[in-house]
Amino acid sequence: MFPVTYAMISRQGGRDYNEDSVGAEQDGERWCFVLADGLGGHGKGEVASGIAVTVSKKCFLEGREDLSAWFEEAQKSISEVQTRLHAESQMKTTMSAVELTPEKLRWGYIGDSRIYYFRKNRLVRRTLDHSVPQMLVNMGEIKEADIRFHEDRNRLLRVMGTEWREERPYELQETGIPKGQQALLLCSDGFWELIDEARMTECLKQADSPEDWLARMERIVCENGKDKDMDNYSAIAVWFGEKGLFSFF
Repeated sequence: MFPVTYAMISRQGGRDYNEDSVGAEQDGERWCFVLADGLGGHGKGEVASGIAVTVSKKCFLEGREDLSAWFEEAQKSISEVQTRLHAESQMKTTMSAVELTPEKLRWGYIGDSRIYYFRKNRLVRRTLDHSVPQMLVNMGEIKEADIRFHEDRNRLLRVMGTEWREERPYELQETGIPKGQQALLLCSDGFWELIDEARMTECLKQADSPEDWLARMERIVCENGKDKDMDNYSAIAVWFGEKGLFSFF
């Protein structure tokens, strides 16, 4: 049996609406995790993010392992609802999605909701935002640490709910599953902007469950967001893999 445990949170923060959506599904030893951060205000972003999560879970349960289908179908559904509600300028969303099996870890994303992958108590990889600050980092004009405080940090270059000018504006990646326990963190920018990777890793070392890991990180997020206009923040913490020689929990 492929051991997987997870925990999810989605909070309103200091905003009038929570436009984030999170979801998880299991089909035997296959797992699906999806997080979306809606844009548009007045609750319309919540509609877009909800569609993205719902459609992705449906594709997963239908056995569609190509994550591009999740993004394409979600984009199509959002566009249809936009037209029906005359809300083309208000219904947009980011999306980060993971399919996890005993053999493969697949993930895809668009926007600035991130996926962090940890192994052996270290951050192995994170997704790179589709945002102006990330573009400036890629060009060598600012440092990675400057993204969280950059004045253009909310300017996104790619999202769902806009006309796609590229054939595939989302990004997909895949890796095998090595031995030992591993961890994933999917989170919206309202979460990762208020906790850096060093603190995420520190909390992971101290935690005894995904729920505990999330709770430790959320305390830091709330402390760093105190007396600020906190954005909605959401996160999904996933632990998976067999304990063994390379286990770090």
